[in-house]
Amino acid sequence: MADPRPVRKQPESLRLRDLAPGFTVNDLKKSIAFYVDGLGFTIVQRWETDGELRGVMVKAGRCRLGLSQDDFAKGRDRAKGLGMSIWLTTAQDIEKVVARIKAAGMTLEQELQDMPWGGRTFALSDPDGFKLTFTTEA
Repeated sequence: MADPRPVRKQPESLRLRDLAPGFTVNDLKKSIAFYVDGLGFTIVQRWETDGELRGVMVKAGRCRLGLSQDDFAKGRDRAKGLGMSIWLTTAQDIEKVVARIKAAGMTLEQELQDMPWGGRTFALSDPDGFKLTFTTEA
C-alpha cells in the first residue's frame, strides 16, 4: 500500500510543534500576577536557585511563555518589549476574556474591535512593556 502522506518539498522546511518565548522581567512576582491572576495562564514549571524563585514557565492552552527575573547585569534601566508584539489567538468568547482582564484591574491599550478580516482583537502591555494582542480566528 502506498504512503498516503504528501511528498514534502526538499529540503524540508522547518516544522515546529511549539514556540515558547522567554521574557526577562524586572519584577517576577508582578509579572506572575499579571499572567496568572490577570490573564489566566497557569504555572507549569518553576526555576529556583538557592531556594529563590528565578523564573517560571506559564501555559495557556498549548502555548507557553517563560518569565525570568532580570539579574540587572545589563543595567536596571534596560528597555524591554521594544519593537515586538506577541499575538495570541483564542477560540474562547473574547468578550469574557476582556471582562476577566478588566476585572483584574488591568487596562487595555486597544479596546476590543472588529477587524476587516473578520476576527476581533484587543491589546494591552505587560508590566515590562511587552505588547500582547489577543485575537479571535476569522
